[in-house]
Amino acid sequence: MGLFQFAKDVGKKLGIDLNAHQQHPPAQQAQAKPAAAPAAAAQTSHDDQDRQKAAAIYQIIQQMGFKGDDLGVRVDGDKVTLTGKVQTQEEREKIVLLAGNNHGVGSVDDQLQVAKQEPAGTFYDVKSGDSLSKIAKQFYGDASKYQQIFEANRPMLKDPDEIYPGQKLRIPALPK
Repeated sequence: MGLFQFAKDVGKKLGIDLNAHQQHPPAQQAQAKPAAAPAAAAQTSHDDQDRQKAAAIYQIIQQMGFKGDDLGVRVDGDKVTLTGKVQTQEEREKIVLLAGNNHGVGSVDDQLQVAKQEPAGTFYDVKSGDSLSKIAKQFYGDASKYQQIFEANRPMLKDPDEIYPGQKLRIPALPK
């Protein structure tokens, strides 16, 4: 599908301690390291953080019940790359949203393959004052169709009233 932008400073916190690995070594060990070690340690630190973020996002995807063939999650700074194969377009879009609607994620590079080709949904960035019924009115011309948007974003959404500005939602096409 491509590269999707997300609001980096909103969303669910991943719940990992990114500072735990930054403990300082004992003084005698620090003196024995060559001058290039701090730069190498900083790179290793960033790589460790990226691996922790990728593992946390992968775990969220699994906890929500999504499976895929060779599903891969790679993080490079604030960019998440998804690879593998899923069964449906809906599943693909939900996995992209699960990865992107996390604090610290600025973009998702969707390289997922889909077994069954279907029309893609639309992604919508929630604005202040939005509700699912207001969004349904905008996209479908009928506020009472908010339940379809809610269902299209389950299990990420647990309650139709719990959306927040900056969150990205999936808006499915209405059945013909």
